[in-house]
Amino acid sequence: MSLKLRIEADIKSAMLSREQFIVETLRTVKGVILNEEVAKGVRDAGLDDASIESLLAKEVKKRHEAAELFEKGGNSESAKKELKEAELLQAYLPKQLSEEEIKSVIDSVISETGASSAGQMGQVIGGVKAKVGNQADGALIARLVKQMLAQD
Repeated sequence: MSLKLRIEADIKSAMLSREQFIVETLRTVKGVILNEEVAKGVRDAGLDDASIESLLAKEVKKRHEAAELFEKGGNSESAKKELKEAELLQAYLPKQLSEEEIKSVIDSVISETGASSAGQMGQVIGGVKAKVGNQADGALIARLVKQMLAQD
């Protein structure tokens, strides 16, 4: 079952079980997916799962950032809601790689590309992202690549 169909089925299921929080969160995401389909001109064909995973990863990141801002502003209830939404959306993403797993991929990309300086950081990050897809956060990848290239 495609990711989009799974989300739609989960919306129906949540509606039947009267889980309003899940319904609202998934409807919001369904709207984000629809907007992206319209923007890319693929409304009828729909987005592939990789594109939807990428959108979901962005939505999770937005919610973490919003929760952080709410926490700084002293609004812990809204922060909790944002984190709860992020946790719900995270369930639709592939399992995230650990830092050690990411470092292993970075090592292989560095040896493949022969990168040895921070000037080649973009090349290494691109290679790592191509290999891990949505299984790792881009900011984490960038931070680890920067550390590893600085060690050499």
